[in-house]
Amino acid sequence: MALTRYEPWSLVNQLQNEINRLFDPRVLGDRDEATAATSDWIPAVDIREEPDRYVLHADVPGVDPKDIEITMENGVLTLQGSRNEEKEEERKNYKRVERVRGTFYRRFTLPDTADSERIAARVQNGVLEVTIPKQEPARPRKIAVEA
Repeated sequence: MALTRYEPWSLVNQLQNEINRLFDPRVLGDRDEATAATSDWIPAVDIREEPDRYVLHADVPGVDPKDIEITMENGVLTLQGSRNEEKEEERKNYKRVERVRGTFYRRFTLPDTADSERIAARVQNGVLEVTIPKQEPARPRKIAVEA
């Protein structure tokens, strides 16, 4: 018969490690601390590169287009806005609210090829589409040498 040493604190340490892993920023993805601190919710975003432009799609259902602000500064595209609170429905002391309300905030660093002067955005069926055209590539030119 083998004796096994009982260590109750090892279970607590194991639980603590699992909790730390759950909230590890590498597991949460790109939800940085600045975004989490300034947002009530973060819209899901898809980004696609095409030959002549970049296209960004953000899920913003229930957000009025006038409540969305898009800015471009120093190569960083910022999306921010808010989904307003609605009257909550209560029946017989039961209440269920699953959709998050409040402000959202996302930032994206754009590549040098992005043309910040021609960025356009539109909302259709709760999806914000931001198109970022690419700049024309610089063409080599011949420089004459004077004698």
